[in-house]
Amino acid sequence: METTQTPTLPAPYVVEEVLSSEEMVLNMGPHHPSTHGVLRLIVHCDGEVVRKAIPDLGYLHRAIEKIGEYNDLHQFMPYTDRVDYVCAMNSNFAYAVAAERMCDIEVPKRGQYLRVIMGELNRISSHLIAVGALAMDMGAFTPFLLAIAQREMINDLFEIACGARLTYNYYRIGGVLWDIPEGWEQKCHTFLDQFPKFVDEFNELITHNSIFVDRLRNIGVVSREDAISYGLVGPNLRGSGVKFDLRRAEPYSSYEDFEFEVPVGEGWYGQVGDAFDRYYCRVLELYESAKIVRQALNNLPTGDYTNPKVKKVLKAKGEVYVRIENPRGETGYYIIMDGTANPVRMKIRTGSFTALSIFEKISKGHMISDLVALIGSFDIVIPEVDR
Repeated sequence: METTQTPTLPAPYVVEEVLSSEEMVLNMGPHHPSTHGVLRLIVHCDGEVVRKAIPDLGYLHRAIEKIGEYNDLHQFMPYTDRVDYVCAMNSNFAYAVAAERMCDIEVPKRGQYLRVIMGELNRISSHLIAVGALAMDMGAFTPFLLAIAQREMINDLFEIACGARLTYNYYRIGGVLWDIPEGWEQKCHTFLDQFPKFVDEFNELITHNSIFVDRLRNIGVVSREDAISYGLVGPNLRGSGVKFDLRRAEPYSSYEDFEFEVPVGEGWYGQVGDAFDRYYCRVLELYESAKIVRQALNNLPTGDYTNPKVKKVLKAKGEVYVRIENPRGETGYYIIMDGTANPVRMKIRTGSFTALSIFEKISKGHMISDLVALIGSFDIVIPEVDR
């Protein structure tokens, strides 16, 4: 008996309810105007949404650490200016302290205070660039010009003291190159008298501007735990609520003589550790650095500004690691010497390099335009990254 088979009908055409999209890979940099140097970000995005942003480094590598092994301790000082040209005084500072501990050299009290004065003025100068450039990145050009005007006043002071306005080469192993000239203290007081008022006006102009706040709040949130585990330092660490400052934790160059506060992120407009907290920590540090400079000027010791017993050629044997609080956080020098004049190994640890390590994690889910705020809030300086 024959059986009839039910004909097989074709499967119905199914329209997917969710349309899939293709991931794009974009290059931001190495010469993008918002990357603050020759930084390249490889941005994986779905439309305007960032899936991950991977830093690609090495475009400014100059082999400074290797150069340190081909020069004696005195000769290497000018190269330290180039580790971070935005705060060259502090870069000198870190290396000088490391070389002095390597060779067991004492710095006269006046030399220590002069170092603090110049270092804190350069911290102010560096932070002015950071907060002014971030405002400009968000579309506000006027605050940047006002910050640059204040920075030029500091550069005038530096030029009077050492003859340079960018790479100063002012610090020396054992002290500083020259004492401050007559009348310099009064010029510095004149700057300090008007500076806090400027910061107040800067806050009224941009810090509490609703558009500026909305561009930074809850962007690039770094938790306290992540900030520590990723090795963040300076305002990037303190912005996440971690109250750690080497000037307090491990005082050097008489920092124990000065009274100042250590600002930390409090979630002023969003979550603790967001881009605004990192920004505002730097703004508050402007006030504190001005306080330190004034205290140092008012109590400036008399006597030598450098140790006259420092030899022209320094030889030592052993190893040392010294770290100080630079504007971008901990800058450390690791030096190994074998009894000759040149180091066997020179290693430099900087804050910008460690800050980039967390970019891939915290960039996920943000818009491409938010990457500009993210980069600016970390105050990345590329010479610190590519040494």
